[in-house]
Amino acid sequence: MNAASPQPAPPEFHIQAEVQHIPGYSTPQKQAFQYIITIENRSDQTWQLIARHWDISDAAGRSFTVDGEGVVGEQPFLPPGGSYTYDSFVTVETLPGLMRGHYVMQDAWGARAEVPIPPFRLDLGERVLN
Repeated sequence: MNAASPQPAPPEFHIQAEVQHIPGYSTPQKQAFQYIITIENRSDQTWQLIARHWDISDAAGRSFTVDGEGVVGEQPFLPPGGSYTYDSFVTVETLPGLMRGHYVMQDAWGARAEVPIPPFRLDLGERVLN
């Protein structure tokens, strides 16, 4: 497997997103949301989260992409049965918004795989999505 080209996702990951609107940081022009992501490694090997890719859109059709190394400044290792939880935030102009993307994971031999992040809505109210 080529380390530069991620392969299809290993099926052994479970991604859960919790989303909450943040009224205190929102304005009529920008709606702020906190999201908490838990990544669970259900495989029998250790993986490292090395990169992320997000596609974010709003109800008016505006969209943007976020790519970067790791998440919240970290590139965590997830051992078999292990999980990693982090939180971050995003703003959109028009509700509802939508986030989707993938993580790039790397195993101990340098093989990479894309792990899809199930899409979740950015809307009023708190939600837990699996």
